[in-house]
Amino acid sequence: MPAPGALGVKKTGAASGFMASGLGVALFSSAVFGLSGSFAKALLETGWTPGAAVTARLTAAALILAIPAAWALHGRWHQLRDNWLTVLLFGLIGVAACQLFYFNAVARLSVGVALLLEYLAPVIIVLWLWAASRRRPRPLTVAGTLLSLGGLVLVLDLTGAVRIDVIGVLWGLAAAVCLAIYFFITAKQNDTLPPIVLASGGLVVGAATMWLAAGTGLLPMAFSIADVRLGPWVTPWWVALGGLVVLATVLAYVAGIVAARALGSKVASFVSLTEVLFAVIWAWLLLGELPGSIQLVGGLLIVGGVVLVRLDELRSPSGAGAPMPAALEHANDVEPVP
Repeated sequence: MPAPGALGVKKTGAASGFMASGLGVALFSSAVFGLSGSFAKALLETGWTPGAAVTARLTAAALILAIPAAWALHGRWHQLRDNWLTVLLFGLIGVAACQLFYFNAVARLSVGVALLLEYLAPVIIVLWLWAASRRRPRPLTVAGTLLSLGGLVLVLDLTGAVRIDVIGVLWGLAAAVCLAIYFFITAKQNDTLPPIVLASGGLVVGAATMWLAAGTGLLPMAFSIADVRLGPWVTPWWVALGGLVVLATVLAYVAGIVAARALGSKVASFVSLTEVLFAVIWAWLLLGELPGSIQLVGGLLIVGGVVLVRLDELRSPSGAGAPMPAALEHANDVEPVP
């Protein structure tokens, strides 16, 4: 029988191996990403507008990531110049628009329902590619798409007792469209720009866009210094904002980059589906909100459908049916922040 110390060494080795494999880091990234909706809603309930919450989040995160991004470039600023269009589109669509639409959805819907709507992005991609190419996807992708669409009907609970805000649903679907467009933009692997530079550059572009929209009067901006409620605690506003910036943005981005490099972008993006589960748990613990039972069933169907689509992506394209186009064959190392 092994000595007690040997068992401790084995457990420690297993834990370190779990983290070194990238899986633990990917789950950590999903967990802290899932906090964004809860922190944002806590601010929105005290009088912050979605635009103000997004602008504060992007600005602070951009400032924090600027130093490691500059270090990653090591004076090779031509890499940033050569990829300016990718950075610009990532910042405008994957960062600014996606977050703004998601926060607008969170302001009207529960965090879980808003995130489930956004996670319809892979289904939107499948439907668009199907219509554009007129080539039927493989059976597993078709099954996943139909399963997610059925889940959407249950999440909306059109005939149930839970009243769904139509405007909130439209905001959530708009976030899903932005997420789908983002995946099309960054579908091809880009090895000439470090991921943290892309993340930092996108945050800078996103923050500048939000400030410009606010300065021209296109985006309502309202802040509040009232205390916020997080679970059983009443805390100053800056606690929720700090959590939104440091945990749900900076740490989430860095952990996501590490996980993507350890696991590969496909597997890392697959594991990121656990963000939906974490978001629902955090919203339950910190906000006391939980989707209705029929919505939870619909959410499981949506996630199950997306899982089938992602599983089909991981398969060899030599299977039956037309191979999946490149836009679904790769997910960028830097996922847009919800």
